[in-house]
Amino acid sequence: MSDNLIKKILVLGGGTAGWMTASYLGKALGPTVRITVLEAPAIPKIGVGEATIPNLQRVFFDYLGVTEEEWMPECNASYKMGIRFINWRTPGAGMSRPRPYGRYGDQFDHLFGLLPNHDNLPLSHYWTYKKLHGLTDEPFDRACYPQPAIFDRKLSPRFLDGRRVASYAWHFDADLVADFLRRFATVKQGATHIEDKFIAAETDQRGHIVAVTTESGRRLEADLFIDCSGFRSLLINQVMKEPFLDMSDHLLNDRAVATRVEHDDEENGVEPFTSSIAMSSGWSWKIPMLGRFGTGYVYSSRFTSQEEATREFCRMWGISPDTHPMNHVRFRVGRNRRAWVKNCVGIGLSSCFLEPLESTGIYFTYAALYQLVKHFPDKRFDPVLSKRFNSEIEAMFDDTRDFIQGHFSFAPRDDTPFWRACKELELAPEFVHKVEMYKAGLGVDLPVTDETTYYGNFEAEFRNFWSNANYYCVFSGLGMMPEHDPTPLGYRPESVESAEAVFTQVQRRRDELLDSLPPMHTYLRRLHAK
Repeated sequence: MSDNLIKKILVLGGGTAGWMTASYLGKALGPTVRITVLEAPAIPKIGVGEATIPNLQRVFFDYLGVTEEEWMPECNASYKMGIRFINWRTPGAGMSRPRPYGRYGDQFDHLFGLLPNHDNLPLSHYWTYKKLHGLTDEPFDRACYPQPAIFDRKLSPRFLDGRRVASYAWHFDADLVADFLRRFATVKQGATHIEDKFIAAETDQRGHIVAVTTESGRRLEADLFIDCSGFRSLLINQVMKEPFLDMSDHLLNDRAVATRVEHDDEENGVEPFTSSIAMSSGWSWKIPMLGRFGTGYVYSSRFTSQEEATREFCRMWGISPDTHPMNHVRFRVGRNRRAWVKNCVGIGLSSCFLEPLESTGIYFTYAALYQLVKHFPDKRFDPVLSKRFNSEIEAMFDDTRDFIQGHFSFAPRDDTPFWRACKELELAPEFVHKVEMYKAGLGVDLPVTDETTYYGNFEAEFRNFWSNANYYCVFSGLGMMPEHDPTPLGYRPESVESAEAVFTQVQRRRDELLDSLPPMHTYLRRLHAK
């Protein structure tokens, strides 16, 4: 049996995906497996700031045995408590501040963390009942979470002594994370790093890859090949000929222009959230970090040109391409039909890609690594393992694709051809069913555990990644309300009345945190100075 064990793994491509792969597999498989990363130094790295989701630390860094305090200062990392959507409901060109709309302007927050329950029903049900009956004018996010007020004041999710008060994720420089993990994998785990250019692959009679050759004449053999070569997908698409399934019939955006902007933290503070700003033909991200923020305009080339998009983008920030170098990116939206083919597995951009509206790019990488280790093969490559792995990746991708498409489909603005075209795209039947459940006043993908258990069990979270709180944050934020009272609250007036104590507790907690949390930039400076 030991003769069948995988002994050599070659990872094609460095960057975040390549070095996450090397370090994760190095931890999972130990020193009995030799891991080599083949990276072409001349290949440009994609990414101007990166936003993540809360399970990054627990699922990835904790698995490696690396604390936040170790990796964050190395990567110019900051905290993120959610996403603030700006100007998704009102017409107009790109504008970084909310336009007038309701009590708080045209903005709403998609927040981390599960909703509290009351009498075995989520708080979303009680807010919906109150809203439909004219008993509240508070938007969902501000009624059910303390975080929006913390966003407004640009406060930290942690006290100066390190105690955390809310679920959070991270912003960071992706190139610095890749470099940190490169040093971790090579120095602490013994991975081999070869800087050379891939030229070709050799396959055997079964169609398995047996070796790759490089520009300098190297021939690198392995038992398992991991394709982290990005959008070029040098192995999984070009060598294995696995078809890429284009998803532009679901999502229209296919280009981005990005840069970094210097920022006066003392004067303006550091925002503890990612901004998603609606533009004429797409949306822009803003990822705050110490001393600067990364930003980019994700747009559809069907509705605007590179020049027009760059002008709108620069006008919003008051910058010029002459002073701020622009990174122009073309991307493909979709996934490979199979992420694992024979003895080749695609990880990261070589496998699948969705625009980063919900910050899932890094998550797709380590979630795929988790599933690969769970289904790890030996040299016999039992097809049951790859079939199951591919099913998991397909479900992960399609579920997120549908959720992101819903943002564009249900945004009320229709002032440009892009926004009108988004309304014409067909939704997947599974997602239509979820929307129907929401409109009928039902919970959507309610978690079966509490927050402690949910976030402590990645297997459970993976299978219920977008839960009821996510759908309510986004759907209600876009102005789409359930059409019926949540069942069975119409029959339980005593539950509606007693739920007021839960709403009051949320507001009390908000006020306590506003009085005691430090500014984000104060906490980060202390962290990064260590």
